[in-house]
Amino acid sequence: MANDGFSGLAGFMVNTTAERWPALRRFYVEVLGLTPRSDRAGFVSFQWGTPPHDARLTVTVHSEVSGLAAEPARHLLNLGVDDIEAVAKRIAASGGTFVRGPVEEGWGGWIATVVDPDGNYVQLMQPAPVSTKIGT
Repeated sequence: MANDGFSGLAGFMVNTTAERWPALRRFYVEVLGLTPRSDRAGFVSFQWGTPPHDARLTVTVHSEVSGLAAEPARHLLNLGVDDIEAVAKRIAASGGTFVRGPVEEGWGGWIATVVDPDGNYVQLMQPAPVSTKIGT
């Protein structure tokens, strides 16, 4: 599907400071349990899909970042899950801190929001069940 020349979402970046880097890496790899595609000093990335239509999440050190996220809800990273209750329990057992949910939304899906060590919100999103009725 063409969208004014854009072929899809290529990625999302979470930038942090060198001092906060170890805590951010630990959160995304050990607490969330994401498997790195690339992992080196100051940089870790995760990939979904196959190029050229893949999407990547990158957590990296950036020289123009300082302190914690000033507005945690300004940018929400949404990660799709199949079983939000199981994933939320695993994340909580690994030290994750939830600010919301899991709760069912009016559209039928489920949302839970966990906060990373820099104060950024990461939402877990379980889609609504597929209806077998026509028109629903």
